[in-house]
Formats: sequence, C-alpha cells, structure tokens
Amino acid sequence: MKALLPYLALYRRHKWLLTLGVILAIVTLLASIGLLTLSGWFLSASALAGVAGIYTFNYMLPAAGVRGAAIIRTAGRYFERLVSHDATFRVLQHLRVTTFSKLLPLSPAGLARFRQGELLNRMVADVDTLDHLYLRVLSPIIGALAVIVVVIACLSWLDITLALTLGGILLLTLLLLPPLFYRSGKPHGEAITEQRGQYRQRLTTWLQGQAELTLFGASDRYRRELDHCEYQWLDAQRRQAGLTALSQALMIFISGITVIVMLWLASHSVGGNDSPGALIALFVFCALASFEALAPVTAAFQHLGQVIASARRVTQVTSQQPEVNFPQAAVPLPRQLALTLRDVTFYYPGQPLPALKTVSLQIEAGERVAILGKTGCGKSTLLQLLTRAWDCQSGEIRFNDASIASYDEATLRASTSVVPQRTHLFSATLRDNLLLASPQASDDRLTAVLQDVGLEKLLEDSGLNCWLGEGGRQLSGGELRRLAIARACLHNAPLVLLDEPTEGLDAETERQILDLLLRVTAGKTVLIVTHRLQALSQFDRIVVMDSGQIIEQGNHGELLAQQGRYYHFRQRR
Repeated sequence: MKALLPYLALYRRHKWLLTLGVILAIVTLLASIGLLTLSGWFLSASALAGVAGIYTFNYMLPAAGVRGAAIIRTAGRYFERLVSHDATFRVLQHLRVTTFSKLLPLSPAGLARFRQGELLNRMVADVDTLDHLYLRVLSPIIGALAVIVVVIACLSWLDITLALTLGGILLLTLLLLPPLFYRSGKPHGEAITEQRGQYRQRLTTWLQGQAELTLFGASDRYRRELDHCEYQWLDAQRRQAGLTALSQALMIFISGITVIVMLWLASHSVGGNDSPGALIALFVFCALASFEALAPVTAAFQHLGQVIASARRVTQVTSQQPEVNFPQAAVPLPRQLALTLRDVTFYYPGQPLPALKTVSLQIEAGERVAILGKTGCGKSTLLQLLTRAWDCQSGEIRFNDASIASYDEATLRASTSVVPQRTHLFSATLRDNLLLASPQASDDRLTAVLQDVGLEKLLEDSGLNCWLGEGGRQLSGGELRRLAIARACLHNAPLVLLDEPTEGLDAETERQILDLLLRVTAGKTVLIVTHRLQALSQFDRIVVMDSGQIIEQGNHGELLAQQGRYYHFRQRR
C-alpha cells in the first residue's frame, strides 16, 4: 500500500471535484435504494389496502416519492459519471505530466537500462492503470460506508434491531470480503501487469526487427515465444476473471441469505408491531437494494493488486536520482566559446574499463576540430560529456573560463547546437520540424535556411505546411542530414557538435554535406566526430583517438609527416 502514497498525494490538487463525484455517487446509491425500498413497500401496502382502501390509503405521496427517487437516481448517475470521469481524466493528466517531468532529468543515464518499449509501457499502460485507484477503489469504498450508515440511521426509526442486523451484515461483508479478494487477486494482478509489459515489449521488438528475423530464419521461433508470452498474459486474465465471478457469486449468495434473514425477522415483528404487513417488504427490499452499494467493492480490491504493481513499476523509474544536476542561477550566454578538457576520465555504469581515460584537449573559439578513430574509441562519449548527458568521474570540462557544471541547463542548451548521427523526423509540418530549433523564427527565416542547406525543393508542394514523417513525405538520408543542419543553423549557437554527420551516405552526398557544414558554421567552434577521411584537410586540427585516449593530434599536413596512426589510416584508404 505504501507504493500508492505518492499518487494519492496528487489527488489533493483535484480534491473538490473528486469529493463532488463521491457525493454524487452516494446520492445515486441512496436514491436507488430508496426507489426499490419505497416501491416494494408501496406495492405491498396497496395490495393490502385493496379496493376498499381506495378512499383511505394515500396513493399520491408514495407515488410521488417513487417518481422523485427515479428522477434523482437517473440524474445523479449521469452527473456522477460526468464529474467522476472528468476528475479522473484531470488526475490522469496531472499524473502523466508529473511522471514525465520526473523522467526528463533522468535521460539518458537513468533510463539507459530500460528499453524504449518498456518505458513506453510504463508511461502509458501503467499510468493508465493508476486511474482505477479512484474509480474502482476509493469511490466505491467511501460510497458503501456512507450508504451503510444512512441505511442504519433510517431503518432505526422503524426497528433498531432489524436496522442493526442489516447494518452489521453489510459492514461485516464490507470489512471481510475486500481484504480476502485482495489477497486472492494480488498475484493475478501483479502477473497481468508484468506480463502485459513483457508482451508489449516483445511485440515492439518483433515489429521493429522483422527484416532481421526473417533474413536469419528466426521469425517463427520469435513468434512462438511471443505467442507463449501472450498465452501467459491471457491465462492470468482468465484467472482474475474467474476470481471476479466467484466474488460476484459470493456477494449474491450473501445477499440472498440476508434477504431470507430479514424476511424471517421482520415477519415476527417490526417496531413492536406483531402484524407488520407491508413493512416486511420494506425491510426485505431495502436489504436487497443495499447490496448494490457493495457489489463493486470486492471486484475493486482484486484490481488493487494490479494498481499497486503498476505504481511500483512507475516509481521504479521516477524515484531515481538524476545523474546530472543543473544549477538554477542563469549565466550569460557566451558569444564565442572555447573548450578545455583536463584529464577527463569517464566510466559507463557497470563497466570495468573507462570509455575515456585522462583526456586533455584545448580548442580555441572559432576552431574547427575533427575527432577521428575507429568505432568504440570514445568519440561519441566525448560529445555526450560536452552536452552534460553524463558527468565525468574525474577531470574537468570548461566552457571559456567557467566549468561546464556552472551553466544552467537553458544556457548550456542555447550555447550548443548538436547534429546527431540519427536525425528524428517528427510527424508534423516542415515548419514545426524547423521551429523545434528556434520557436520565434519567421517563415522568411525558415525559407532562407532551407535554401542555404539545399532543401528548397521541399517548399515546392505545400511550402512550410508540407507534412513530413508518418502519413506525410519521407526524407532520404541526405535530406535528413540537411534538415539537422538547418536546425543547427536556426539554433545559432557558438558551439556546434556533429556526431557522424555523413554516416551511411554515398561519397558525393558526403562531400556535399561536409562542404555545407564548413560553409554554414563559419566563425563558430566546431567539433565533428567521424571515422571517415573525407575533407579532413579542411579542418584546423585533427584529433586521433584509440581506446578512450588521444594518441595524436595536429593538422592534416603535420599528421601525415609524423607517419603515425592518421598516416596509416590514409594509406589503407
């Protein structure tokens, strides 16, 4: 239950709306009980009065009460659903925003051990499950308790013994059955939550890797594993459904026994009257109707295990402490930026060997530096440290004369433009994909940047309103690289970091992209990570890395003259 406490605290923000929903639920239940109770008494009393009592029996007042209760029940049910679901959706919205706001500072270090499909399942399915806490647990429990108190109070005016007997049975049922079915349903709820996550993760992997699975003949085996996972998930749901049916059957059985007991007791005497007549029907129908308030409670507590399991899964992600913490105080945005790395050493979590080992590097403002090396030598790790995706374990990174750790996040992001190896194309308009880098840019500015990077043909159809991504126009590898460069130009930061910007491109497109980069980054500090040798002679300095260390550096001519690692790279070309 402790796992639910952080999420219960979120309900305080919508406490008045949630309270109104509970009140409307109580009013609806009482109107339903009153309708059946009054109807049973009215029909019985009318039958006893017969034709002879047409002038002495008051038919109008009970008939008006029946109509009033029916109207209140109908209106109450409508507004209770309206208010409760509106409150639930507001809580769910708040919960999602809160959860996502806790996830953002964790990226990428705190989220590295979770697969994307697993994170998506926790963010969507598990967070959605938490809305059951109000609709299926809190509201039914509070409503049932209120109904029991009101029923006992009202029936006490007629017969205190019968009222306490009925109230005692209802209260015992409420206190005993929910914990019983909670413990019985907890393993099934936890299994459903875990297996749902596993199934969706496997399904996502299967869909993303269909080409590789088919090429290597592993599609059938993986599909069998997926089917087995789905069978386990369905089997857990079947067991929970069986437990739900058992709880409903037990509730019906207790309801029937209670009706028989009330019929037997009321037939002897009601309020000292040995001939209770229609009052027998009143107590019997009241007992029958009162169990309507208890019906959702046992089923609700079966889902509580699933809710708690989902809460734990979400908390497992959001309770982590960020690896990187930014200061709150803003610092001035630099116009030009020089980099200094002093004895930087960095280990990835759980790895015995360092990704970077005592790396020292000085880059002057406006200098263009290419970092060269084979895959896994630490090039991309170095860029991640410069964006503070991680913090180094030892050493220091400085921007100009200030430590990188002294920059607040907004200033650091404004100081750096990153062209990643993989450019994400959002399912949105061309304008939206560009405004990501500069929200205040005008359409004329966006058009000019597209022309600068050679993407003016994207404007031919619908201009900046052209839809890209899913359901729209797809871009080639070269066009995606140009789009990333356009974003970097719009961002207009003094430091430009490029991670394998020509990876996967043909030689001609690679040359065009490099020429474009050198042209649009004039006057900026540029750091490009690559293992390609194209156009490196145009850079001010080339840094060669191996096994997380810098083994040589200099310009193109100097490195060729040294006949070291760079020279051998050129020779094997």
